[in-house]
This record gives sequence, C-alpha cells and structure tokens, in this order.
Amino acid sequence: MSIPSVMTRRIVTVQMDDSLTVVREIFEASGFHHLLVVEDEKLVGVLSDRDYLKAISPFIDSISERIRDRATLERKVHQIMSRDVISLKVTDTMVRAIGLFNQHKISCLPVIDEFDKPVGIVSWRDIFRYFGASVEKRR
Repeated sequence: MSIPSVMTRRIVTVQMDDSLTVVREIFEASGFHHLLVVEDEKLVGVLSDRDYLKAISPFIDSISERIRDRATLERKVHQIMSRDVISLKVTDTMVRAIGLFNQHKISCLPVIDEFDKPVGIVSWRDIFRYFGASVEKRR
C-alpha cells in the first residue's frame, strides 16, 4: 500500500515571511488544518491551525480587541512554524507512515518528491479512511 493511494494531493503552501493575516485567510477559505511552508519550492516547515491559534490573541474580532491583539496577526510564519519536519517520500508505504505517527506526536506527514518539493500530505485520518473503506469493501 503506497502513500500516493492515501495522500491528499491538493496542498496549500505559504512562504516563511508571510504574515499570520495571510495564514488566517487561507485557513478560513480552505478548511485545511495544515499549511506547508516552502522556500525555493522546497519544504522547510509545517504550520498547523493549532500553531496559528496559539500564536494569535484570543481577543481578535471580539469586543475586547485592542491594537496589540490585532498586532499578533503581523507575526510571520517562520516565527511559529514547526521546523523539524517529519515527512514521507512518494515511495514510502503506509506502514512507514503509521510507524511515524506512532513514534512522534504529529498529526500530518508532508509527502515530498526527490527534490524535497511537497507533492501531498497524509493525515492519520487519511489512513483511517483508507482502512475503513477497505473493511467496508470486504463486507
């Protein structure tokens, strides 16, 4: 069972110097939970919606919002992204993906090509969905 059979090919990337305002707009528009951070088309980090929510003021868009709260949206992606990216190659297997999910506290695995360019992403939900569909087919 290969990674391309479960990975999501539609990915969203951001640059290291993009502001959290840009990230906010992407998360709201896409419904994705992870953005891949690239530099010169190579994967350099991952930014999750949880990373984003931890980095911004909880008072944004509330009646209590102040200038300093709004200023948290001017922070840059490189300030809050995960840099130690654990990724998969297109040639990896689901067994490897499951092993990485079990070994590390991560919720996604970017999939990269031989040039470290992101080509997809796998979440633990993608793995469950795949195996759930396999079980349903056998019934």
